[in-house]
Amino acid sequence: MGNVPNLRFQGYETAWEKNSVGEVISIKSDKYNPDIDESEYPCIELESLSQGTGELLSTFSSKNQKSIKNVFHSGNVLFGKLRPYLRKFYLSDFNGVCSSEIWVMSSLTFNPSYLYSYIQSNRFLSLTEITSGSKMPRADWNLISTSIIRYPLEHEEREKIGELFRLLNNRIQTQSKIIQHLESSIKGFSQKLFSQQLRFKDENGNDFGDWEYNNGNLLFTSISDKKHNSDLPILAITQDKGAIPRDLIDYSIGVTAKSISSYKVVQKGDFIISLRSFQGGIEYSNYKGICSPAYIILRPIKNMNRVFYKYYLKTTTYIIELNRKLEGIRDGKMISYKYFSEIELPYPSFEEQTKIANFLSSLDAKLEKEKQLLEQYQQQKKFLLQNLFI
Repeated sequence: MGNVPNLRFQGYETAWEKNSVGEVISIKSDKYNPDIDESEYPCIELESLSQGTGELLSTFSSKNQKSIKNVFHSGNVLFGKLRPYLRKFYLSDFNGVCSSEIWVMSSLTFNPSYLYSYIQSNRFLSLTEITSGSKMPRADWNLISTSIIRYPLEHEEREKIGELFRLLNNRIQTQSKIIQHLESSIKGFSQKLFSQQLRFKDENGNDFGDWEYNNGNLLFTSISDKKHNSDLPILAITQDKGAIPRDLIDYSIGVTAKSISSYKVVQKGDFIISLRSFQGGIEYSNYKGICSPAYIILRPIKNMNRVFYKYYLKTTTYIIELNRKLEGIRDGKMISYKYFSEIELPYPSFEEQTKIANFLSSLDAKLEKEKQLLEQYQQQKKFLLQNLFI
């Protein structure tokens, strides 16, 4: 391993310093005991921190906290040391107390932003992967503190690295909030549109007519088409992506040629009832493929905008109706076509269906673009963490 990283800011050529982690980073902190200290502080538990984003989700009152907590100050870096929480971290801008399962990290050598960036690097996280304890595995500070750390000798270079990641982390958090806001807006608009609290006008500016309501079997029929040569993509039925080819996601289950021959053909625009439909609604397929015969394939039999039903069959209102039909049935029971048929579905005019579908689709397209932008920021951060530290 060399003494300089793959990437550096222009104008810096000095070899990096080499030391043990324990010489430059400390996890020592004062203890807070509510029986002695009558002051009240905001308290951070592991659940207060988001996984991998550095975002603070909530704080609690330290009052009546029975277990001894660690005191932290503005500028301290907090890091969850329990094995399931090793990618929970936060750079504090206030004073408070935190769970004893969170390290309070500080450094006389590094500025807070650099320290915060370093603990997210592959170098540091790889050290935390070696845990001790069998019941509740924790990162081992004794091991980490004796490990070697390399860092810029010049304070200004450390400042620049820390500032770069501070700006990037802020952009990632802002982008995450944009996505959360859009998701909330889509959910809110969906609820108002399908409950008719919000209505579109027709092309002449007039109100659309009253909605019809039909039982499911009057709008969809169950299809069991097994006429294929096993050359179509096998579809995975997911709650977040609908029906999607398995090779597009991390989904691998071995199947035999004989079992594939019994699979059902799914046409683009079909709907699939899955084992978990009572949790997440009925899935829509943007792909032609085949799926396990355990699934029920639904195909429209009346003129409709399928995307309208793609959104409606995932609404909370509809999922509640599915659960009502399955009341008393154990988890693991497939929703039958009979159960589906007994639930009434809205059937507005085709023009109104299309306006609703187009509106929600435009919001979804915006959401997808924002998610892609977030992924770009995250990949950029990952690249920089790999190449700005050694």
